[in-house]
Amino acid sequence: MANDMLDLYARASEWTLTKVRGAVAQLDASTPCDEWNTSELMSHMLDSQQYFLGVAQGLDVSPPPPVPATHLSDEPIADFQQARAEVLGAFGVAGVVDTTGPTLGIAFTDMLLHGWDLARATAQDEAMPDGLAGAAYEMIHGRFTDEQRPGIFKPELVVGEHASPQEKLLAYTGRSSAR
Repeated sequence: MANDMLDLYARASEWTLTKVRGAVAQLDASTPCDEWNTSELMSHMLDSQQYFLGVAQGLDVSPPPPVPATHLSDEPIADFQQARAEVLGAFGVAGVVDTTGPTLGIAFTDMLLHGWDLARATAQDEAMPDGLAGAAYEMIHGRFTDEQRPGIFKPELVVGEHASPQEKLLAYTGRSSAR
């Protein structure tokens, strides 16, 4: 199970890194995340990765603030490569995934969704790698009440029974795959 979770995070973060590379020339682009441009979204993503890293290291850390505290350096791609390597390294230590509960699953889902947000904001390919959307959907579907959604997700959208795993994941988190 731990290796599976680590693999899901590795695959999602690698895919998202490609979206970061494609977004660095469009740091002022509007995103699906209310009131955040691409630069602010990427700052939030780095804040989130610092939080997940702290949890993996057993530190007493607070979730990322609603307004991103981190500001991108002049090398956003390097920022993301470093954050990715640190999170993979910390959760790769034997026993860490077992002692941190669902944290790595949340990190994986967060990374995947925000990768999609970057892709949408900067007109990149939005198709998530095979198997990732379904895995993320299974991890989070039904776990958030309407009261828990503010600040995390928008209200759930309705999709048809034949919707793809990516469409289901996006709809559950209040994102629409329609243009």
